[in-house]
Amino acid sequence: MMGVCPFTYSAVTHKLQYFYTATSGISNFPEFVDVGVVDGLPISRYDGITKRKVPLQKWMEENFDQQYWDQGSNKMKGIEESFKVNIQIARERFNQTGGVHTWQCMYGCQWDDERKATDGFNQCGYDGEDFISMDLKNLRWTAPTPQSVITKRKWDNNRALLEGNKAYFTTECIEWLKKYVQYGSSTLERKVHPEVTLLQKDSGVACHATGFYPDQVMITWKRDGEEMQEDVDVGETLPNEDGTFQKRAVLAVSPEERKKGQYTCEVAHKGGTPILKTLIVEDGNIVGIIIGCVVAAAVVIGVIVAIVMMKKKGYKKAEQSDSESDHSNGART
Repeated sequence: MMGVCPFTYSAVTHKLQYFYTATSGISNFPEFVDVGVVDGLPISRYDGITKRKVPLQKWMEENFDQQYWDQGSNKMKGIEESFKVNIQIARERFNQTGGVHTWQCMYGCQWDDERKATDGFNQCGYDGEDFISMDLKNLRWTAPTPQSVITKRKWDNNRALLEGNKAYFTTECIEWLKKYVQYGSSTLERKVHPEVTLLQKDSGVACHATGFYPDQVMITWKRDGEEMQEDVDVGETLPNEDGTFQKRAVLAVSPEERKKGQYTCEVAHKGGTPILKTLIVEDGNIVGIIIGCVVAAAVVIGVIVAIVMMKKKGYKKAEQSDSESDHSNGART
């Protein structure tokens, strides 16, 4: 069916995240790095070499004064030292004497601009495995390993730390997120439609979408109009260097099976009308042809959404860093 595509609009959940990473045993690499991210877009960075927190977006530089960046830098220096100590403590608990090790934490909050619902998250890992995470609802920590139970008991018994986390993640973090969304609205509101390509792979055919923003996208493989649940491996959404994103879905189908039905890949994104490509093989080469708009409600609903940005006025140029709040990411394990 061809024609005008129907669009279903809904609110967007905005998210503020900070990624802390401390490393040991890696030469020519910062021992500590902090990256701030709003709605998938990097906004700030600190590393253990420069010892400075710096903006990664023009609107961050324009709306926050030098005091903001100085305070952030000073706070990060303290957290950097704590993270280095935490690696040493973790090595002792796991009876490790050398090698490459990492201590990582990801924390932040999210806000639904229509329902006004909020949530916070704070989790840490050691050498790529879960170590400890915050249960904000019950105001306690969860520990998946015997080595992390020690940290859980220590942090659970620190009532001031727990209350500080609650205040930060339910109130202060949300206010900072709203500021960032307001200041960066011209960037965060932009919509860039993906480029879609069908690629031959040893295991089948990859439907590759790239260059899109924001990062919400749905890739669906169908055979003769029916959505395929099996034999489809949908990958993670990954960032591109230019601030856009990419994603692919690999269909495991043999050359013989391709002749037994019509295979199509549908890519839906809020940047424009959904793209549908059909799998055609000519002289052994894959050809994907854009054949029109996808009308199926299952593809459109929940995927094609409009960003409803907060337009609240009255924010002054920031004079305090959002990293000034005291919560457990700077605490010793």
